[in-house]
Amino acid sequence: MHPSRLFPLAVLVASLGFFASTNAADDIPELKVGIIGLDTSHCLAFTKELNNPEAKDDVSHCRVVAVSPKGSPDIPSSVSRVPEYTKKIKAMGVEVVGSIEELLKRVDVVLLETNDGRPHLEQALPVFKAGKPCFIDKPVAGSLTDAVAIYAAARKYNTPVFSSSSLRFAGGAQALRNGSIGKVLGCDAYSPCSLEATHPDLFWYGIHGVETLFTVMGVGCKTVARTTSPDFDLAVGQWDDGRIGTFRGHRTGSRGYGGQAFGTKGIAAVGPYDGYRPLVVEIVKFFRTGKPPVSEEETLEIYTFMEAADESKRRGGAPVAMDEVLAKARKAAAAKLGG
Repeated sequence: MHPSRLFPLAVLVASLGFFASTNAADDIPELKVGIIGLDTSHCLAFTKELNNPEAKDDVSHCRVVAVSPKGSPDIPSSVSRVPEYTKKIKAMGVEVVGSIEELLKRVDVVLLETNDGRPHLEQALPVFKAGKPCFIDKPVAGSLTDAVAIYAAARKYNTPVFSSSSLRFAGGAQALRNGSIGKVLGCDAYSPCSLEATHPDLFWYGIHGVETLFTVMGVGCKTVARTTSPDFDLAVGQWDDGRIGTFRGHRTGSRGYGGQAFGTKGIAAVGPYDGYRPLVVEIVKFFRTGKPPVSEEETLEIYTFMEAADESKRRGGAPVAMDEVLAKARKAAAAKLGG
């Protein structure tokens, strides 16, 4: 087997330590979790789930022990949360440390939770170099270029990584992905789509609905065309087999999550949001196995779709080829990583 396919040595070595601290009663190894960034409510929600003394086996023995709080440098909605969330997470028994380097000395695995995607590449690199499996919360990065660079760096350092919106693991979306209405022929997904000037339009909140779309449709989108107004966005993707999927983002009115899927055996609603727990279960499974539940290919296709939607907006709504957008980002990512 090629060395790049082997589980990171650092993780294997660490796993020996995990088993040394195993609870003999249930033989589940203990994992020490670190959090980077403390500017999203996800930090508190995930810690509450993982550190619950009554946690079920699917998330038990995976405890948040340390956090490096600095997140966004300049997004007011993020910066303003850090003092309050630092106080709350200390009250949950989590140690607050001054740097990512200090964090990595204390933990086995990492939740990169900074709400701002722009620092993610810089924050992820020391984690990858240390060989610590890493979940990166949405958006995986502040640009498609950085998203490509993150996955390239993870491969270089042979460190498992994945990113996902919690919407991916909602029961309704997973049922459709697994064939509940046969082969999915099309899907219309929707979610709130508030904007943040520092990020491509759909990265900040539209990611939820776009992730739903790709969860149901799978990969293979070839072109994207976008229609936009101050209150709404509609991005239409055409897949390589002729299927069509759409994302509708709304910034006014009722702001729910969901969609409608069309299959060979029926038509069904994508279903409601099921909260954070299904995602936390997948994160713990990933930490224990080193196997990402979402592939690099699918994640990068999601972010390419959103970047292509921005490019379509710049071109007055004309369809934009996904390959064109991704090739440009790959070139820029290689330059950014020095190769």
